[in-house]
Amino acid sequence: MRFAVEEINNSTSLLPNVSLGYEIFDYCSDSHNLQAALDFLSKKLTRVIPVVDRITEYLPKVLTVIGPFGTTESLVIAPLFGSYGVPMISPGASSLRLSDKINNPSFLRTIPSDKNQVRVIIQLLRRFNWNWVAFVGSGDDYSNDALREFDKEARLVGICVPYQTTLPQDTSKIGALFDSIATVNVSVVVVFSTRIYAIPFIKAAVANNVRDKVWIASEAWSMNEELARMPGIDTIGTVIGITTGGLAPLEGFEEFVRKTLAHRDGEICSDSSRSAVEETCNQDCPACANVTLENLLSPDPSYRLRVYSSVYLAAHALHQLLGCDAKYCRRSDPVLPHMVLKKLKTVNFTLYGRTIKFDVNGDPIPSYDFVVWDRTSPRFYKKIGSYTSDPEPIFVLNASLIRWFSNGTVPVLTCSAECEAGYRRTSTGAHSCCFDCEPCLNGTFVNHTADPYKCVKCETDEWSENGSSCTKRSQEYLHYTDLVSIGLFLSATILISLSIAVGAVFVWNRNTPVVKSAGGKMCFFMLGCLIVSCTTIFSFHGVPHGWTCMLRFPVFTVFYTACLSCLTVRSFQIVFIFKMAAKLPKAYDFWVKHNGQWLTIMACVAIQIILCTIWIGVEGPRPFNNTVAYKDQIIFQCSLGNLYGLFTVTSFTAFLSILCFGFSYMGTDLPKNYNEAKSITISLLVLFISWISYFTSRMVYQGKYLEVINAGSVLSTLYGILLCYFVPKCCIILFKPDQNTPAHFQSCIQNYTKTISTK
Repeated sequence: MRFAVEEINNSTSLLPNVSLGYEIFDYCSDSHNLQAALDFLSKKLTRVIPVVDRITEYLPKVLTVIGPFGTTESLVIAPLFGSYGVPMISPGASSLRLSDKINNPSFLRTIPSDKNQVRVIIQLLRRFNWNWVAFVGSGDDYSNDALREFDKEARLVGICVPYQTTLPQDTSKIGALFDSIATVNVSVVVVFSTRIYAIPFIKAAVANNVRDKVWIASEAWSMNEELARMPGIDTIGTVIGITTGGLAPLEGFEEFVRKTLAHRDGEICSDSSRSAVEETCNQDCPACANVTLENLLSPDPSYRLRVYSSVYLAAHALHQLLGCDAKYCRRSDPVLPHMVLKKLKTVNFTLYGRTIKFDVNGDPIPSYDFVVWDRTSPRFYKKIGSYTSDPEPIFVLNASLIRWFSNGTVPVLTCSAECEAGYRRTSTGAHSCCFDCEPCLNGTFVNHTADPYKCVKCETDEWSENGSSCTKRSQEYLHYTDLVSIGLFLSATILISLSIAVGAVFVWNRNTPVVKSAGGKMCFFMLGCLIVSCTTIFSFHGVPHGWTCMLRFPVFTVFYTACLSCLTVRSFQIVFIFKMAAKLPKAYDFWVKHNGQWLTIMACVAIQIILCTIWIGVEGPRPFNNTVAYKDQIIFQCSLGNLYGLFTVTSFTAFLSILCFGFSYMGTDLPKNYNEAKSITISLLVLFISWISYFTSRMVYQGKYLEVINAGSVLSTLYGILLCYFVPKCCIILFKPDQNTPAHFQSCIQNYTKTISTK
């Protein structure tokens, strides 16, 4: 402090024609030093402290108080100075409660609040994933406030504190603490204590042969060189310290101390000096005369910068109040403490590369350095990182500079190792950091960030094995480029081409007996329905859509029903002509006169359209993502919709098939040219076998190739009619023209008549 005051007084720019005065008191206890604190508040040139209504008019003995250093001491006297508006700048009181401006309106400090220090320690623990921690304090305000904040912050980030204690004044009881720490198996110990308690605790750790632990030292004792150089200190593990920054030496300070020691007279507080300060001197320290240069330079260097900054803060505030420039301070009016306080809150300058200013709570910009004790280093410590919040929070740590006790690697200091992906936690005790791990079931996973204790279902497009994480399912459907798809396209194209070719042959020979006996114009209608039905094959590929599902089922069903109705009517008509027309001439005449065959076909198609419409209206075929059949796949397919609707539509088709088969069977004894029993029977057998195979496959198989089976059933059904009904007739037209004459047909009818008449 003296160094800073004399440096300012010798400056020609800060307070050029003004000298700072000071009195220094050793705040060694609350009771013995309250008199000195009251002396500061006494009215100037008196020893009286009046009761004042307006502090804006009160001028005490001092304008600003620097100190005290400790938290408890500051909490005792800060409200007292606040009641008179006297600024109090502490370089070492870091309690959270001192940020309360209601109770401590004039308190300022150059050390960050312990709230920030606790958060920095939490970040340090998280940086190394340490979550099983002991907290050791000194039982004073400094430690107790920090413990409350540490508990709150640790809970938020999942750090457990299974053991916390207060260091006893009786050092003989310290040994029992290490037994308790060993019982809970803690290897990270946060020692948030004042120096007077921390020193015997660490010495006891060495004496009790405590090994392989990480010690987190708070700023109060982290730079204690006596402990850092103590023999055996390396055996206790790794000591990582938090310091408030400013580790660089002050320019000229060592020389100032050297000169001061050279001119000392050996007595700190003589009778004459005691009288000069009105009997408030409390510097009775006979041993202080034996202080060496090393004693004065070895304490925490960050402490020196905080005291130095405190004095410069007061000087900068006066610089503004007195209207100083580089040569003169022009103000002649009295300066009152409340004026200094107001200016202190707005001061902003740079000192040794650090911005010095206060926030609304009178706290400085949080800034910390991280050090690790190293006896091999000339300075007993190594700086391994830093934290600053100006202009934004930046946490920097170089772990490679740390000499770990665990073979040079970062020790794993947790109660339980983190569960692997796909494994959830199960609690095993009172602390959340202690747990067992068990695998999640198929189709579930655990989100360790959200809730590490709960397995939740994967998304519908994901899957997982036991004890694994969710991965995307493969999306399966029939691609256009698959070989089987190309085969289906080719088959459909051939069928359509054959149908067109057959149609062309029938058109060219439309007046021949074979075409007329096959149905005449009805054949072209059937071939058209076959072609339309065949085009639905192209809807079985790619990702299903609503319209493709409609093509696959209802559209195909309607046009195939039209084709099947033609076969049924044609079979009935031939049987009716040969076996019933003579017996029922009026019925036959009515059938012919009113186009009974077309009315029947249209009626059947209309019924099927109505049934399909109802089916679609209730719940028709639609796109369906099958996530059940295979755990690692999503099968894009079409659902069958309402099963009752499907059953009704299918039943009507089956009814027509049976009716067609019955009529064709009744005509087995008809003339060969009119006997369609064999061709219709084979085509219907193909129909039944194909669709029974498809529905059976659908019950046992749900893969993407189910669509191939479906398309194959459609193709085989259509090929059955084309090859069994139309192709034989084309062969007669093209290769047996002698059988495609009226004479041949007349001969066959006559032979049939003779056969009937002989029976």
